[in-house]
Amino acid sequence: MKILKSILACAVLLAGTLLITNCEVDETQTVTNFENLVMADEFDVDGAPDPTLWTYDIGDGSAEGIPGWGNNELQYYTDRPENVKVENGLLVITAREEAFDGSSYTSARITTQNLFEQQYGRFEARIRMPLGKGIWPAFWLLGNDCDINPWPQCGEIDVMEYLGDAPTIVFGSAHGPGYNAGDSISKEYELENDRFDTGFHVFGIEWGPDYINYYVDDELYQQITPETTAEEAVDNVPNPGEWVFNRPFYIILNIAVGGNLPGAPNEDTQFPQRMYVDYVRVYN
Repeated sequence: MKILKSILACAVLLAGTLLITNCEVDETQTVTNFENLVMADEFDVDGAPDPTLWTYDIGDGSAEGIPGWGNNELQYYTDRPENVKVENGLLVITAREEAFDGSSYTSARITTQNLFEQQYGRFEARIRMPLGKGIWPAFWLLGNDCDINPWPQCGEIDVMEYLGDAPTIVFGSAHGPGYNAGDSISKEYELENDRFDTGFHVFGIEWGPDYINYYVDDELYQQITPETTAEEAVDNVPNPGEWVFNRPFYIILNIAVGGNLPGAPNEDTQFPQRMYVDYVRVYN
């Protein structure tokens, strides 16, 4: 297991605004190394993703009562090999421009719900990004009780999100009561002299009872704690600022097309666009 660097002190974001700042290293931050590998998918077997680890979200969100998946997204998720497959040692998720069941785009969203869920630990994936306006891939976690404890009370941890028209930037976020959607607690990480669409990078969190550390390629760039959520939450909702990350979460990998955050694809967006995942690993 690689040793993690100390986290930057000024990680907290003003609500709704992503900031990049030059800050001093804070040696007091919690940094924990989880070294016991408990789940790994190296994507070594061609075909569909391993059915003992992965299942699929299908459709445009209407069946779940959230058309556009709650974000005005434009894609229809499928389980077709045209949208998701394992090939040459990589998981390949492909967004396509095509008419499909009332939508103009297709993509895939795979999840470990009811197959692998864990409370705390290190969750990481090595990924190469797609490119283009309106392309919105993510590696994220949801609380395993969202069916009975509706979002955002069940919690969401976005290990990595990326907008295809900003190929040098990713961001990590946390969502809960009073700090979700446009008010989520979030921070950007920007590459210098490199791009996320031209090579693979490791995105991960280390998560304990009272902190979530976010990193890119073993560089910690954000820490979120119960103090952070209490300070940053808006107060016009039930349970504002409650720390909701003391339950098992499951993993999601997807590419969305369009939506509130990235906007729609434009004339410069080329399809198909692919996200390549070399591995997903979880430690405790």
